Amino acid sequence: MLSKNKENYFKLFEKQIFSLAVSDNKPSLLLHACCGPCSTHVLELLGEHFNLSIFYYNPNIYPETEYNRRLDELLTFLKNTTQNISVITPPFDETEFYEGIEIKKHPEFQNEKEMGERCGKCYHFRLEKTALKAKELQYDYFTTTLSISPFKDAQKINSEGKLIEAKIEELYPKEKNPLFLYGDFKKKGGFQRSLEISKDYGLYRQEYCGCVFSMKNR
Repeated sequence: MLSKNKENYFKLFEKQIFSLAVSDNKPSLLLHACCGPCSTHVLELLGEHFNLSIFYYNPNIYPETEYNRRLDELLTFLKNTTQNISVITPPFDETEFYEGIEIKKHPEFQNEKEMGERCGKCYHFRLEKTALKAKELQYDYFTTTLSISPFKDAQKINSEGKLIEAKIEELYPKEKNPLFLYGDFKKKGGFQRSLEISKDYGLYRQEYCGCVFSMKNR
């Protein structure tokens, strides 16, 4: 049972998907992806309903060789599937991560375990960058693969996504703006399915979330 203060974001996702069924045209969606394994089941789930592109924006990943390895693994996985999905890859700049989590203002974040305030800020700035790119390229929706992981706070991810959607709407009230697609993709066996697909494709599964702090505190 969910507590009263928690939303069932997978049910909200299903409602959004159901509302799309009345349209003959697939809407476009920009999907923030953190790695290949986390993308597997999410792409399987969303491909039927959306014209997808991936936004690989992860300046949090440390070191840069790990960033490149995860990107290469994602690209290799996509080449081996039947889905024709483009990948947008902004230049890697680790300073964007440190600025995004305000590490100078909050040095205590260095010792936080995963799912703390540092992670919340990391969700926010990556989702915001995704939303702004979706706005720029005129996508209908944006979302992220992050909620596939049982080590990520789906409540926080989704609440941040809706806040960012509202922020963009406030900035551009008379324009067509991207909507946030809810998701708690680990639900209904989603995480287990991602493990199965990763095993089938022989994907590299990393041992820490991505940032230097998660690597040290794992």
